[in-house]
Amino acid sequence: MPTGRVRWFDAAKGYGFITSEEGKDVFLPAQALPTGVTTLRKGAKVEYSVVDGRRGPQAMDVRLIASAPSLVKATRPKADDMAAICEDLIKMLDAAGNTLRRHRYPSAADSKKLATLLRAVADQFDVQD
Repeated sequence: MPTGRVRWFDAAKGYGFITSEEGKDVFLPAQALPTGVTTLRKGAKVEYSVVDGRRGPQAMDVRLIASAPSLVKATRPKADDMAAICEDLIKMLDAAGNTLRRHRYPSAADSKKLATLLRAVADQFDVQD
């Protein structure tokens, strides 16, 4: 069976392409994916059989060999660093809470800084896979 890497796959469109080890593109319909798999990440290594379709080679019976490495996971801060960031965030939230208890909102600059930091920390925790 030939192997290759997923060039791209769009689950909404229901198809994508595999680049074979020889460098040729192979059409990848959603029906060729393994049972229970609805999408493939770009760069995932797959094994497949090839049939001649109306517009050229088409993959069938696709089997996932190795998923593509997650760039987000690879660039995540170390757990110790995240612990320090979370502690700093708690201090900022505590200060904002004290301001709110005095019936005032934090300044616009402090609010914007806090919102940006909250989103950035949430993104680090919201890693798929």
